[in-house]
Formats: sequence, C-alpha cells, structure tokens
Amino acid sequence: MPCKDAKLPAGLNPKLQFLQPYPFEKLQRLFEGVAPNPRMKQINLSVGEPKHPTPQFIRDALGLDINGLASYPSAIGCDTLRWTIADWLKRRHHISEINPATQIIATLGSREALFSLAQAVLDGSKHDGLVVCPNPFYQIYEGAALLAGLRPYFINTVPETRFHLDWASVPKDVWRRVQLVFTCSPSNPSGAVMTLDSWRELFALSDRYGFIIAADECYTEIYFDEENPPLGALDAAEKLARTGFPRLVVLGSLSKRSNVPGLRSGFAAGDASIIKEFTRYRTYHGSAMGGAIQAASVAAWQDEVHVRENRRLYSEKFDAFRDIVDPILPLSKPTASFYYWVATPIDDKDFAVLLLQDTNAIVLPGSLLARDAHSTNPGKNFVRIALVPSIAETVDAAQRIRRFVENL
Repeated sequence: MPCKDAKLPAGLNPKLQFLQPYPFEKLQRLFEGVAPNPRMKQINLSVGEPKHPTPQFIRDALGLDINGLASYPSAIGCDTLRWTIADWLKRRHHISEINPATQIIATLGSREALFSLAQAVLDGSKHDGLVVCPNPFYQIYEGAALLAGLRPYFINTVPETRFHLDWASVPKDVWRRVQLVFTCSPSNPSGAVMTLDSWRELFALSDRYGFIIAADECYTEIYFDEENPPLGALDAAEKLARTGFPRLVVLGSLSKRSNVPGLRSGFAAGDASIIKEFTRYRTYHGSAMGGAIQAASVAAWQDEVHVRENRRLYSEKFDAFRDIVDPILPLSKPTASFYYWVATPIDDKDFAVLLLQDTNAIVLPGSLLARDAHSTNPGKNFVRIALVPSIAETVDAAQRIRRFVENL
C-alpha cells in the first residue's frame, strides 16, 4: 500500500510513494506541540549516532593522501585499503582465506552498501518477489526492497524468541519467492547475536531456495565480553566449511567501531561472483571513496587499541544506567550494540511524549522502528535507548527516567 503521506508530482518514480517517513521524522511529528521541561537540559537518547571523540590518529591520517584530490578514486577502493580490510577480517573473524582482489570492495559506510546491493541483485520483473527483513528493523532494508520493485516480508523478533529470528516461522511458499534476506547481528535494536545454529539454518535455506544473504554487521565491534566477540557471518560460513562464502555478502562499517560516522567508510565482502556484479553496478552508481577517506580508513582498521577503549566506555555507561534504572524498570544488558531495548509500563509513544514533557529526555518509541506484521507491531510497548552521550549525561538521563517511572 502507498504511504498515506505520499503525494508525488507527475513524472516521478511511482515506487517512491511506498516509502514511509524515517522514524525520526515520525518522532518529530509525535512531539509536535509537546513542551519539554524547560528546567532541564535536553538529553537525546533516540539517535544511534556515536558521540565518543574520533581518535586523533584517524584525524591525522585524513591528510596523508591530500594529493589524491587531483584524481578520481577507484570504484572498488585502493589495494592498500582492501588488503587492510582482508587482514582485519582474518584477525577478527578467524577467516583462513579471503581474496581482497575479488571478494572485498570499499563502500561509503554500510547504509549506502545495503541499499545499493539490493538494487544490484534483486529482480524486480518478478512481481511476487520478496525480501526478508527483521522487524523491528533498519528502515533501509524496506526502502531498498520497495525501490527495487519487491516487497518486504517481516520476521517479528519478540521476547518469546529472545529477539532472535525464527526462520522456521516463514512458510515454504514464502521462501520460494525470497530473493534476498537482510540480517542484522548484533541486532538493532535488541543487540541479539545470531548463533552458529541460526546461521547453519539460514545457509541451508539459501542453498535450497537460492536467495542471497546481506549481513549487516555495523554493530559487531560494540560488545561487552572481550573474550567472546560476537560471531560474524563470514566466521560462521568458515566454521561450516562454506568455501567462497556462497550467496553471502557482509557489510561492515567504521562508524560505530571507530566513532567516525561522518567518514562514511565501510566495506562489502563475500561471494566473489556477487562482488563482481556489485562492482559493475557501483561503477555506474558513482560511489567511489575519496583518497583521504581511504587513508584514514586504513589507519582505523589497523588499530584495535581505540576500539577496546570505545567498548570500555560503553560498558561503563551500560552498567551505570542499569544500576540506576533496573530496580524500577527491568533492563536486560544486550550482548552487543549500544542500545537498551526496554519494555514500557505504558504505551511506548505515550511513554516517550510524557518523558520529554517531564524530563526533557528523548527516547525512540519501538513502534516507530517496526511495522504491523502478522497481526502485531513487535516494537509496540518498547523504547530504544541509545547510550551514546557522555557518562555524566547517561547517569543524569538514567536518574530522570527512574524518577519518571516511579511517578507514573
């Protein structure tokens, strides 16, 4: 169904009418006419934008290739960057072999890559084609499917499955129509991490029905147990002896890992045959990464010290927030990511409006991150709380939320 807000001028792509406003646009509308508590400084916990300082060595590296401004960059990224990413993947995900010449390309972050990959691999002429997405979800998945001429099929992630994707809940007649599956592990918003058994099941379905898997791993480096980093898709494929990563493409990013969302730097890696055609698409798409960005990216992927410090800061904030809020509003610390996904004692939208009105703190209602599917909205009566501000602001926000809930 077209979005009820869509009013397109004549001559534009009719598929645009199916795109819903972004969650933060919906949040802005929800807050229209709401007066925040003027006695308190606003603390925004709704947007998943890293706020920790960008490491100085990455800033310095931006100037290492300033002469490169005089030439067009390669669509796939320079050899140094792709080989550096390959080395990082081998270290982090225990991969024995990956060919940076044929299985890795540089991308402008993960958002651009997720969207453009779908345009490259989906066949819109098959009008019954489907793209499987988690629900709640990152809205790019839905938009990429719709603009490619397909429809999303949602798998609700709910407390009963510990917010994991239940592949068995998808009927066989649906799987026959699926062309692409988006996964997000660690998950946005719950932080759930896919297990090896879950990957085994999904790979078997891909073998049977022939669909491609796009694994969104932008949160994979924000976790809380240094001895047990989250399992990645390439690592799972290696463990299951899937040589060459058939029908699998992983999308990674420096934004959260290195606190550089403005750098717009990521990668796509996996099945060489898909990467080859994705590269051809991107040659026309015009999304090559500039040389200065590549130089800074090389420096970032080579260093783990700043990433461990990043995790330490998040862990400190998660523990401090939980110590204050959990006695009155039950919290479950996620395995990874920088969100608390919290059940609310009242309607999630009402919770967000009243919280802003009473405390000038902003959280994102879960229903804005999800769609009605299978007779329910799995985000309803949840809020996403992004622990991206400073430790002091996080503690302040936690105290405000606790007092607010106590007075409900």
